[in-house]
Amino acid sequence: MSDAIPAAPVGVIGAGAWGTALAQSLASDGSHVRLWAREPELVEEINERQANSIYLPSARLAETIRATSDLGTFADCSALLIVVPAQFLSSVIAGLPAGPRDLVLCAKGIEAGSGRLMLDVAREAAPNADLAVLSGPTFAHEVAAGLPTAVTLACAGARSQWDRLAPMIARPGLRPYYSHDVIGAEIGGAVKNVLAIACGVVEGLNLGQNARAALIARGYAEMLRFGLAKGAEAETLAGLCGLGDLVLTCSSTSSRNFSLGLALGQGMSALEALAGKNSVAEGAHTAPVLAEIAARDGIEMPIVEAVCRLLAGEAPAGTIVTELLARPLRDEREQLA
Repeated sequence: MSDAIPAAPVGVIGAGAWGTALAQSLASDGSHVRLWAREPELVEEINERQANSIYLPSARLAETIRATSDLGTFADCSALLIVVPAQFLSSVIAGLPAGPRDLVLCAKGIEAGSGRLMLDVAREAAPNADLAVLSGPTFAHEVAAGLPTAVTLACAGARSQWDRLAPMIARPGLRPYYSHDVIGAEIGGAVKNVLAIACGVVEGLNLGQNARAALIARGYAEMLRFGLAKGAEAETLAGLCGLGDLVLTCSSTSSRNFSLGLALGQGMSALEALAGKNSVAEGAHTAPVLAEIAARDGIEMPIVEAVCRLLAGEAPAGTIVTELLARPLRDEREQLA
């Protein structure tokens, strides 16, 4: 295969499982897609063997995907999908070539230390960019296989931004739905990661399907409570990027966050459960900063607080669950707004 990098209207920044799956989806109609990977050996593997054995071993990648470790080669892309872990978003965007373009944020999380949503991080790092958020119930291996998937594409700009981006992203197996509520799309994706850890704990403790369903419902109440307080719209959080994503990641070991919670429920420490992992369980980074923001602003999030205590090793999982269940009885509708 030639070493030349063909012109591509859309670039994908980040060759983890989700970034590689998005690149594969974009290339499914024969389009050329440029994919940034930090590791030179991964660039070589993608270009020479059409494989990503580290992050997405199940997929044989399209030959129209060309990987590079040089961010400077993305200067001619009119839109970039940013698919790097939340804690690295600022530094990666800062390394991109300057210039106005659409940046589609695909990382789900809150920046540790600053407490900023990814939108705020990106606005500071790339003040001339038009920002959008892509979020929804997505397992990377299914998207890469072309299985039907629907997502929210929330655009911070005018409706014309959607008109530009939707045709670039939509494929027969990947269907975006429009939203203007970028805050809701961000919050849904960030909070559900923490709640997925809690659902994994329920599975690890063998507490049953009733407990998992109750946790999803009460967790969604926490997501809604936090989102409304921060300016999100209830309809957004009830959609694909909120409740839809929550249901998916709270029910399968394909979710990194659910798998982390499963290990915690089975008695492992957070350090043990996270050791040696190639992929990032974003909920582990998001939980402490989310709990800090909620406490500061008087937003009650007992499940999130319980996850933080478990990650910090303050008590065994069974003890924390018992304490959570012993909270005072209350009206189910209380403090949803």
